[in-house]
Parts: sequence; structure tokens; C-alpha cells
Amino acid sequence: MAEFSGKTVMITGASGNVGRALAHKFGAHSANLVLIDRDVERLNAFQDELKRAYGVQTHPVMVDANNAADVDAMIAGVSARFGQIDVLAHTIGGFASGDPVYDMNMDVFEQQIDLNVRPIYTLVGRVVKHMLDRGVKGNVVIVLARAALKGAARSSAYNASKAAAQSLMQSLALEVRDHGINVNAVLPSIIDTPRNRQDIPDADYSKWVTVENIADAIYFLSTDAAAPMHGVSLEVYGRA
Repeated sequence: MAEFSGKTVMITGASGNVGRALAHKFGAHSANLVLIDRDVERLNAFQDELKRAYGVQTHPVMVDANNAADVDAMIAGVSARFGQIDVLAHTIGGFASGDPVYDMNMDVFEQQIDLNVRPIYTLVGRVVKHMLDRGVKGNVVIVLARAALKGAARSSAYNASKAAAQSLMQSLALEVRDHGINVNAVLPSIIDTPRNRQDIPDADYSKWVTVENIADAIYFLSTDAAAPMHGVSLEVYGRA
């Protein structure tokens, strides 16, 4: 159970539902864990939990994923601690419904771009630059959504942001595949989380995918078994 021993895995949104499941998954396989989030107290408590469970090294960092200077400083700190980043699992994102396109609710549009698109240019892009500069044969997995594939009424900003994020992922994959870096994505349907159960109380939750399902897919795309895969959008829909 030490498949990632000596390797460093960075997880964005580490204290969220998917991020937590993912940290436990990689921790159980002996990875060094870089935990990125906006809540320092939750991160510190979570790193203690992981250390007790697996005895792994952890490095919690609060960083603005849209601020390139902050991201560069974070990467420098990780490099000083662990030498290099081998895997990036990018789980940051968010959903917001909105008004029809013709009402031009730019607040929702810009918020969705800030959550779902810009961090791929800043944080994901800078981590990949670190891999290139150090000759790391690394893996990057980005959590997107089924919404990337088709528009929907009153969630145009969300769907458009996910579509843009998917296009960025595909472009980045083509840019770095000849350097030994794999960039892929996981596209969930509805994830079974407390918030989603609260928002959709009458749903059949057995049809939804679990956070463990998503963590398993990300883990697979981070292993050597996924070496031939570049720019893939792995659909993890369950029966929803």
C-alpha cells in the first residue's frame, strides 16, 4: 500500500468533500500531501487527522488560487519542503444558478469564471511550469462536471465556465504530453454530498456518484496505468 511513497501529491480544495476523500486515498498509499484550501483551521485539523491515520508528511497552505504571486510563493515553499510536485489533483470549483442569458447577470458569470476557469490558468498552469522546469514526469487531474458538455437553462454561467475549463484542460494536455506530463479530467454527474442532499431533498441518492467514486477515478488518472491518457474527460456519472 505504498504506491506513492516518496511522491508529493498536491490537492486543491483539500478540506472539501472530494478533497478529503482524495487525501485519505493518497495518504493510505504513503504520499506526501500538500493540502491547499482557504480555511486554515480546517486544514490544520485535517492534517492532524491524516498524520494520525497514515503517518504521512503533510504541508497545509492557504492560497488564493487566482493570484499568481501567491501561487508561486506556495510552490516555492513546497519545493523547499519536498523537492518537487509529482501529482496535482485540482478539485476547486463551484456551482451557481442564474438568470437567463439575456438578463446579463455579470456578477454570477464573473464569479463562475473566477471559481472554475481562472485557477486553471494560475494555479494549475504554474504547477505544470514547476514540473516542466524540474523535468518531473507528473500527473494533473482536474475535476470538471458533466455540465461542460451541454448548455442548460438558467445555469449558463456555470455550464460555460465548465466548458471553458474543459477546453483549457485539453489544450494544456496537448502542450505538455511530449514532456512526460499527463493532464486529464474527471467529469462527475451529481455527487452525493450533504449540501446536494439538502438542495435536492426528493432525489434518489442511490443514483448519484459518491465522493469515493470520484476519488477512485482521480487516483487512477494519477497512476502509471493512465500513462497513455492525455486530455481525457473521464465520465463518472453513476445512474444519474
